[in-house]
Amino acid sequence: MSSRLLRSTGALLKKYTNKTALVKQNRWRSTAAAASYEQTLLNVPPTRVTVLDNGMRVATEDTGSPTATVGLWIDTGSRFESDSNNGVAHFLEHMAFKGTSKRSQTDLELEVENMGAHLNAYTSREQTVFYAKCFADDINGAAEILSDIVQNSKFGEVEIERERGVILREMQEVESNLQEVVFDHLHAVAFQGTPLGRTILGPTKNIKSISRADLVDYITTHYKGPRIVLAGAGGVDHDNLVKVAGELFSGLGGSYIGDATQVAPCRFTGSEVRVRDDSMPLAHTAIAVEGAGWSDPDNIPLMVANTIIGSWDRTHGGGANNASNLAVAAVSGGLCHSFQAFNTCYKDTGLWGCYFVCEQGMVEDFVFNLQSEWMRLCTNVTEFEVERAKNVLRTNLLLQLDGTTPVCEDIGRQMLCYNRRIPLHELDARISAVTADVIRDTCYRYIYDKCPAVASVGPNEGLPDYNRIRSSMYWLRV
Repeated sequence: MSSRLLRSTGALLKKYTNKTALVKQNRWRSTAAAASYEQTLLNVPPTRVTVLDNGMRVATEDTGSPTATVGLWIDTGSRFESDSNNGVAHFLEHMAFKGTSKRSQTDLELEVENMGAHLNAYTSREQTVFYAKCFADDINGAAEILSDIVQNSKFGEVEIERERGVILREMQEVESNLQEVVFDHLHAVAFQGTPLGRTILGPTKNIKSISRADLVDYITTHYKGPRIVLAGAGGVDHDNLVKVAGELFSGLGGSYIGDATQVAPCRFTGSEVRVRDDSMPLAHTAIAVEGAGWSDPDNIPLMVANTIIGSWDRTHGGGANNASNLAVAAVSGGLCHSFQAFNTCYKDTGLWGCYFVCEQGMVEDFVFNLQSEWMRLCTNVTEFEVERAKNVLRTNLLLQLDGTTPVCEDIGRQMLCYNRRIPLHELDARISAVTADVIRDTCYRYIYDKCPAVASVGPNEGLPDYNRIRSSMYWLRV
């Protein structure tokens, strides 16, 4: 009897010892993984920044890659336009590749193709961007092409007339993209009467009347050294790019005639716009409150809160096992075809909300569930879901930096928004500092009892009256 007891005790002790060893091994693995992750963030190549004599900044991250992306990030966009020239920044982007005093359009295209490079550009409400993707050995040639199109574009009358038609056709394409249409409406009502309320492409009457003088005046006014960042990522030698930039952009002015152009403050207005069209199969709707600007400390908690709401599409898997409570409600109740939480930031303001696509009879139910989630963020969000959202946000931020072009874009945007590139380890630390209490406090200030902006297109008869939506932005407590 005693020997059996001794053997069983020994077996139990052995089993306990093995389990303890397994726990210690798992703890070591998780600690090692965390250490490896932190070391990886710290070992990211530094972003080097040099300011040229004309105030232009050169910012690079050298990863030793055989390819590179180099581009010009310019601190101007549709927000810097007036009612009379709205659309000129986008028009200028189109004209940049239509020939310079040194190259015809054909010569420019052949030179880029012979390099095996890609040349592209885009315009947003606050930024205009021209960039090139190329081999690392061709980065000097790509920088020279970028300097040529920014400083020496001819803006020929024939090319201007041709681009009018191109832009008008692009406007028709945008009008068929209902998400773009809804967000333009959302900006128009949220920032009504201010520059952010205008569209990027501009109204049709402006596109038909913009002249060469308008384009030249816009460049002369806004394309100044202190408002331009030459960003590079990949196989980029910083010192070499600084030397090349100093030669290529020496003719770019660094001073203003009169006072420097200042961005006009844009106030947020709680309001709505509904474009009802019962012939459409689905209602496309966006609801948003005023968010934080790029440099506002509240931006990180709002990004985490945005991740908690999440996004979902009926083509996704997961069913009722989604982490997002709103996605679970959408699946179980068939509330929508898709939804996407968004956090759109500008210099001093932003839009934080949700865009969703529903059938007519489900709009009211989805709005109810969405606002219930918003109120939960303000009152009783849990630490568990905050930790999960922080991990998802970290992953998404790192995945977005996969490649030389996203890294170059990150450098250029951050240099304009923050006047520096935030290191990944610092960004990770700021995300880690967010807790459930921080989320509740931040959401309470930005969401609770605030007037939202609402924009909807399609069969939206079921969308609740604005007063009902407004009254659901708080909970009565007893």
